[in-house]
Amino acid sequence: MSSDDPTPADDSPFHGEPTPRDEARQYVLPLVVHIEKAAPPARTDALETAARAVLTILSDERSLGDGVWAQAMRDWQDARIRKVVRRARGAEWRRAEALPGITVTGRSAEVRVFPPVPLDGWPKDLARLQVSGTDLEDPGPPDPADPAAPVLWLNPELGMSAGKTMAQTGHGAQLAWWELSEKERTAWRESGFALSVRTADPAHWRELSVSERPLVRDAGFTEIAPGLTVAVEGHDRVGALPKRAPDPAG
Repeated sequence: MSSDDPTPADDSPFHGEPTPRDEARQYVLPLVVHIEKAAPPARTDALETAARAVLTILSDERSLGDGVWAQAMRDWQDARIRKVVRRARGAEWRRAEALPGITVTGRSAEVRVFPPVPLDGWPKDLARLQVSGTDLEDPGPPDPADPAAPVLWLNPELGMSAGKTMAQTGHGAQLAWWELSEKERTAWRESGFALSVRTADPAHWRELSVSERPLVRDAGFTEIAPGLTVAVEGHDRVGALPKRAPDPAG
């Protein structure tokens, strides 16, 4: 699902109202979630994995400086921020994996993120993928959010598909990333981008929605009316996160 415009600050690329960024060529950050019919991922894990995928490409050396993806990342962030989530299975997923990008794995979810592409210039093997059919479920209630890590709180009044919500959590993670110093970004990266995605209870959401925390405001182009979708809490805690243990297989 496409998703546009988290927005708090006047100098942010995330705006609901028209800005000069709308005059720039528009780019989109593609994300593809691996959904096999027989073994779909859990919804919450897919949401968290998508958020980590966005953080992973933002911090990747290929996205920075003179990296091979750096110009595309700059062009994308200089225009209206867009993310689109599509689904793939079987041969579709294998073709997607063959394209330049990064696959991020959760407990049950796999999400591949790709460098930004022009809104009208998707690679053929991604353009043919479906945006529908991303309805996922959790096998049971998620565990409580880790109080030591950032939490991306979802608006409890909204009913969004998993694909739409994955784009929204990606927006929230990006807003948090922009708030951090380089030292804090390094600490978050070394923790494996520890975070949780949970649905806020109504009272907590009312508190979050009037706070100065990073807030995602969707432009309302797909599925929902314009309004707040995600609030980020605890991004200031990333400096104290423990480093992730090295992968024995890596």
